[in-house]
Amino acid sequence: METNSQSKSTPAFFVQAAASFGLSMVAVSVGIVYLPVGAWIRAFLAVGMLYLVTSAFTLAKVVRDQQESSTVVRRVDQARIDQLLTGHDPFKVPTP
Repeated sequence: METNSQSKSTPAFFVQAAASFGLSMVAVSVGIVYLPVGAWIRAFLAVGMLYLVTSAFTLAKVVRDQQESSTVVRRVDQARIDQLLTGHDPFKVPTP
C-alpha cells in the first residue's frame, strides 16, 4: 500500500522563501521611491509591481490547486483499484 508521498517543505525553506519575498519587495519599493522621475511614473511602477506580485500569487495558487487535484484523482483511482482487487475471487464461479 502506498503512503502519502507528498513532500512537505521544511520550516527553514518556508522562512527562506518568505525572507526572499520580503527582501525583494523592499528592494524594489526603495528603488521606485529613490528613482529620479516624477510622481506619476513612480505610481505607475508601484502599481505594476503590485500587479506582478498578485499575478505571482495567483499563478502559485493555480499550480498548487492543479497538483492537489491530480493527487486526489490518483488517490480515488487507487482506492477503486484496491476495492476491485479485494472484491475479486478468482475461484468463484459466476452464477447465471
